[in-house]
Amino acid sequence: MAGEKPLTVVTCTAPVNIAVIKYWGKRDEELILPINSSLSVTLHQDQLKTTTTAAISRDFKEDRLWLNREEADVGHPRLQSCLREMRRLARKRRGSSAGAAAPLSLAYKVHVASVNNFPTAAGLASSAAGYACLVHTLARLYGVEGELSEVARQGSGSACRSMLGGFVQWLMGERPDGKDSIAQQVAPETHWPELRVLILVVSAEKKPVGSTAGMQTSVDTSPLLKHRAEAVVPERMAQMIQFIQQRDFEGFGQLTMKDSNQFHATCLDTFPPIFYLNDVSRRIIALAHRFNAHHGKTKVGSVRDTRTELTSGVHSLALRAGPPGSERGLSLYQGDRVRGRVSEPRDWRVVPVRSEHVPCTGRAIGHPFEIRCARRYNRIVGVGRLLPGSPLAPKSPSQPCTIVHHALRLGAALGTRGYVPRRRRFQHSQGAGAGQ
Repeated sequence: MAGEKPLTVVTCTAPVNIAVIKYWGKRDEELILPINSSLSVTLHQDQLKTTTTAAISRDFKEDRLWLNREEADVGHPRLQSCLREMRRLARKRRGSSAGAAAPLSLAYKVHVASVNNFPTAAGLASSAAGYACLVHTLARLYGVEGELSEVARQGSGSACRSMLGGFVQWLMGERPDGKDSIAQQVAPETHWPELRVLILVVSAEKKPVGSTAGMQTSVDTSPLLKHRAEAVVPERMAQMIQFIQQRDFEGFGQLTMKDSNQFHATCLDTFPPIFYLNDVSRRIIALAHRFNAHHGKTKVGSVRDTRTELTSGVHSLALRAGPPGSERGLSLYQGDRVRGRVSEPRDWRVVPVRSEHVPCTGRAIGHPFEIRCARRYNRIVGVGRLLPGSPLAPKSPSQPCTIVHHALRLGAALGTRGYVPRRRRFQHSQGAGAGQ
C-alpha cells in the first residue's frame, strides 16, 4: 500500500502488581478463568517494569520474539492467543470504520522484544507485566482501543491487573466465555500516598514449581483450595476493598498477611506439596510480627509471593533484631528504591552513602545508607535513612557518635556487618561489636 511506512515501531512499559488477595487455581485452563476473584497493588514503574517494543513491516518473513535479549519461542500457545485476539480486534475495528485508511496490513509479521528490569520467574509477576505490556503495545501498533484486560488475561491471568494502576480487582466472572472475567480499578494510584512498599527478592532463581503447574495440581488435590475459593475469598474481597477505600492500614495489613498465609497453606495441602517459602522468608515474616507486637498495632504488613517478600507500611518501617527495646534497633525510611538480588543477610554490608567521619548530631538524621551485597558489591539491596525517634538517634549534640558508627550499628541490627571507609578502601568490622 502506497501510504504505508516500511517499518512501524511502538514501545510501551507496564508495571508489576502484587496480589494482596491471591489468585490460585483456574476453572478454564485455555481461557485462564480463575476459581476466585483477586485484588492487587500496582507498583511504581520507577523500580519495577517491563519494556516491550513491537515492530511491524512488510519485509518481515515471520513473527519473532525476544525475551531479555534472547530469542524465545513465538509459538507459545498463550502468546499466539494474544496475537490472534489483537489482530481480530484490529480487523473488527477497521471493518466498522468504513472509508478509513488502514495504517498497516494485518497480514504483515510482527517482531516483539521484551525486557524486565527485575528477575524473571522469581515471584515478581514477570509474566503479568510482560503480557500486559505486550497487549498494550500491540493495541497501540494496530490502533485498537477499549477494554483490553480480557485479552491480557489470556496470556497470564494476573496480567489483566497490570493493565491498570493503583488498587485493582480481577473479577472471576461466571460466563463460560470469560467476557465478564476482567480487571476493575478499586482505587487510583493517588488514593493512598502514604503507603510504602519494600520488596525483598529472597531468591532470584526460577521457582521449583511453575505457577501454571502448581495451580493445576492444587485444583486436583487440595480440599483447602475449594473451601478457600467458595467460602473465604468472597468475604475477604469485600473486606479488603473497604479497608482500601477507608485507608485502614490495620485491617489492610492483617488481611493481607492472613490471605498470604492461607495461600501457602493451600500449597502445603497440595499433593505432592509445593514449597515456596525458605528460611529467609520465615525470618522476614517473624520480623514483621515482632515489629507490630512492639508497637501494639499493625504498622507493617508482609505478603509472600512464590519467591518474593513484599512488606508494606505507612510512612516508615522499622527493622529490629533482638527483643523490643534492644539498643541495636534502627528505624529506616522505607523503600525509596530497592533493587538487585537479595542474598542472605549475612552477605549484606551497610555503607554510608557519603563516607564521612563526622559528628552525627543533627546531620545523622535523614542521612542515607545503602545496603549492598558483599559478594557483588556494586549490587544495591536497599536504601535507608535514620529517622527522628530511632533508638540509635543521638540523644544530645555532645553524644560521641559518627555516621559511620551508625552504619556499623545498622549492620548489627540486621545481623550483618558494616563497612568502614579507611584510606580509600572499605574494610569490614564485626557489626555485633559495633552495635554495643
